[in-house]
Amino acid sequence: MAWDEWEQAKAQAAGRSTHVRLNQVAAEGGSASGDLVVYQDDLGRVGHEANTLFDEVKSRADIAAAGSGNGSVGSTMQAAAALKAHGFQMGSALETTVEVWTTQVKSVLQACAHISNHLDFTQKLHAQDDAKIGATLRGRDGSAVSLSQLDEYFK
Repeated sequence: MAWDEWEQAKAQAAGRSTHVRLNQVAAEGGSASGDLVVYQDDLGRVGHEANTLFDEVKSRADIAAAGSGNGSVGSTMQAAAALKAHGFQMGSALETTVEVWTTQVKSVLQACAHISNHLDFTQKLHAQDDAKIGATLRGRDGSAVSLSQLDEYFK
């Protein structure tokens, strides 16, 4: 690339909008505001799905206790112990598999719980922030501050 081409590319880039555009460019005549918008209902649905996934994984993925009926050593671990007792190397391999699987399931459960808890916290925090901003940003007569005035604060 020649030096003048580089200078032209820099000038073109400097003239473009600095807003973030996710997965698309604004339609002709439209504008890309660059704002990411998430609604409380959306957060609630994602949190609910994370909670549902947590419950499903917890109830269906426990192979260590499968077949035990009381949540202790299940048939998989009993099979591993029996194989080890008879000198089969597959017994310890099966035991290792159950241990690794259990660790991974716990990681998935922890991630689901984290998502659900974080979204609950985010909803509450933003509601508190909105109330605080609403109480703070009032005109002298008690009316809400106009958007044009707010825009001036952020310039």
